[in-house]
Amino acid sequence: MKSIKHIALTVVLTVSALCAVLYTSCSKDACKGVTCQNGGTCSGGNCTCPAGTSTTDNCTTIYRSSYNNTYAGTGTDNTGGTYTNFRMVFSTPSSSTDFVTMNLTIEDATGGSAGVPVLTVVLSNFTASGSAFTVTSTTSASGLTYTGTGSISATSATLTLQEAGSGSTTTYSFSNFAKQ
Repeated sequence: MKSIKHIALTVVLTVSALCAVLYTSCSKDACKGVTCQNGGTCSGGNCTCPAGTSTTDNCTTIYRSSYNNTYAGTGTDNTGGTYTNFRMVFSTPSSSTDFVTMNLTIEDATGGSAGVPVLTVVLSNFTASGSAFTVTSTTSASGLTYTGTGSISATSATLTLQEAGSGSTTTYSFSNFAKQ
């Protein structure tokens, strides 16, 4: 009788251990079937996306893509100058994994460089309606330094640009530039 109790206890313990192993091996992987784009990673079934991409669509939307445009308008400076029919051209640099940086070229009415080197713009917040940005400090071949801030959307752009050198600073304001 004692041996039947031992055998029954052994069987129950073995079956319990087997069930525990099978149950834990059947746990669902919450990330199975979730594909995060543009370097995003899955955790708990949700994508953690790199800055500059949308978390609502598995990192597929890169916000700066909608800002790759030419914007035109008229600007002014703090000395009374007016800049008619100027253009700001925003473009994506060659880096495919940095989704917060853009290039900015300022063109005069003839399409020339307006004397400003190509500037690097760093986007700081991202929504479908637009982003603020900062111009990283850039020094031209003539020794002038450019810094600034602005905002950009798929339809318009603004920029306040400081040009410093030779003991003076000029501030340029390009407001309400419209997408071309």
